[in-house]
Amino acid sequence: MIKALLLLLGLVAVSFAATQTVSVVGRLTCNGRPYSGAKLKLYDDNTLFDTKLAQVNSDSNGMFQLTGTSSNLIFSQDPKFNIYHRCGMTVPVCQYKSSYKIPKQYVTTGSQAQNQFNAQTIELTLLKKDRDCINK
Repeated sequence: MIKALLLLLGLVAVSFAATQTVSVVGRLTCNGRPYSGAKLKLYDDNTLFDTKLAQVNSDSNGMFQLTGTSSNLIFSQDPKFNIYHRCGMTVPVCQYKSSYKIPKQYVTTGSQAQNQFNAQTIELTLLKKDRDCINK
């Protein structure tokens, strides 16, 4: 009886989880020229493990758009996006990785993004970056 009650409460809690959506758009350049082929990943930044919401590569004009949706019981999304690229690498081993936080005001309740974060033009040579050799 107790197990059935706990299962029922769990199902009710999941059905009330808030669906949240975030969207980001921007353009990447390397030495002032459009940078195509950069990998961009949108995450919900969590304490233990980040939840990947979307992934895309920048197009031939360096443009990108990421939109991701998740359901959270208690917390609102804490969105960020990572850029993986080889701009400025003399020996292209591994990739550079840069992370950007997206302000919470761009998180929308529901399955459609109402307020898109515009990251503008990002010059990759000017970014603070780390090396990432295990990105897939």
